[in-house]
Amino acid sequence: MDTLLIALDLLGTFVFAISGATVGVRNRLDLFGVLVLSFAASTSGGIMRDLLIGATPPVAVVNWSYMVVACLAGLLTFRWHDHVERLRNPVQVFDAMGLALFAVSGAVKALDHGLGPIAATLLGMLTGIGGGIARDVLVARTPVIFQAELYAVAALAAAATVVAGHWLGLPVMPVAVVGAVLCFGLRYMAIRHGWRLPVAQPRDS
Repeated sequence: MDTLLIALDLLGTFVFAISGATVGVRNRLDLFGVLVLSFAASTSGGIMRDLLIGATPPVAVVNWSYMVVACLAGLLTFRWHDHVERLRNPVQVFDAMGLALFAVSGAVKALDHGLGPIAATLLGMLTGIGGGIARDVLVARTPVIFQAELYAVAALAAAATVVAGHWLGLPVMPVAVVGAVLCFGLRYMAIRHGWRLPVAQPRDS
């Protein structure tokens, strides 16, 4: 279980760091700013998760691997951002990958610490969306979660899949893969086809 959590966390850290670094490059930040943004985007969700379940100090703070992975992704993106930009909607694609991986790892870790199904589902969602919120706030733009796209809903679906699999006694790894694929699929389709939640339409006074 610990190996699975670390693997999911580090993979999620890498792809979220790329999304953070890409936003930094687009906003013309210097190298230090890009690295700060890549680290914040890739670890904020996990840090919030660990603080809420009492796993202190957070693993992203005490385990040097997280900083190395985040900084490596930031450096690679800073150096070869032209290649990253050639991908279709690179920030959104890497963000979707990180969202899926962190939503799954968050739910798995919450269950491993004895949380109930509802709490584990919500914590998985929070783990997924935390990094994107931190990234967007640091560059003074409205977080994606508040822009009516299928973002938090996709993370919630992934976390709920993991919790349901745990409740049914299914193997962790296959369920985690299904949850991550479901989350990424929902988020990608939202990006590709403009799927959105309903938006409030206040009447003009």
